[in-house]
Amino acid sequence: MTVERNPAEFRLGKPLVVAIDGPSGSGKSSISREAARRLRAAYLDTGAMYRAVTLYCMEAGIDLEDAAAVEAAARAADIELSTSPDAEFVRVSGRDVTDAIREPIVSSSVSAVATTLGARAELVRRQQQLIKDSGLRIVAEGRDITTVVAPLAEVRILLTASEEARLRRRGVQLGGTQSAAQLKEQVITRDAKDSTVVNFQQAADGVVTIDSSDLDFEETVQAVLDVVYASTH
Repeated sequence: MTVERNPAEFRLGKPLVVAIDGPSGSGKSSISREAARRLRAAYLDTGAMYRAVTLYCMEAGIDLEDAAAVEAAARAADIELSTSPDAEFVRVSGRDVTDAIREPIVSSSVSAVATTLGARAELVRRQQQLIKDSGLRIVAEGRDITTVVAPLAEVRILLTASEEARLRRRGVQLGGTQSAAQLKEQVITRDAKDSTVVNFQQAADGVVTIDSSDLDFEETVQAVLDVVYASTH
């Protein structure tokens, strides 16, 4: 018999860091945001931070192939990132760039920042600080959360899906504005580039895999919550 739980009251007074990794188009952002909402936890989209630095570099005329310059930009960029699942915003130097960082030109360039190890180290440091500042009740998602950013999280999940499902979902997310080639560039090609510095395709030891290929949104959120309940006491 399934016991009904109220996620908002689960594990109150104790740390609850839920770390979710996964490839592009797996549903990490939307699923993690909704899980955070139901758990009444903070929400951290680490990918938005990489996108913000990418936009910062592009607007400043910084060569994305210049690793030293990109690392310096990651340290210098004034980034403000919402950690509320109900109030999405990203600001760079006080300017709202929430929509700008999702533009295709940024999506196609973000791997240059994500694969610059010095920049990555700086952003991991920032992400870990945001998790601490959250009071340690947070759902954090990205590509190296379970292994690098929050390896000691109470719950660690790899959310994945078939290539077909991921391309379809990203196409819907972008409102059908991208061609098949553009979608493949944003999903498959970007994953291949990012895989050179972090493994987010296979679950590390202790990480639970959820394959959402045949699950709808509600079923996937529930699958995440079930893992949360099962992984903590």
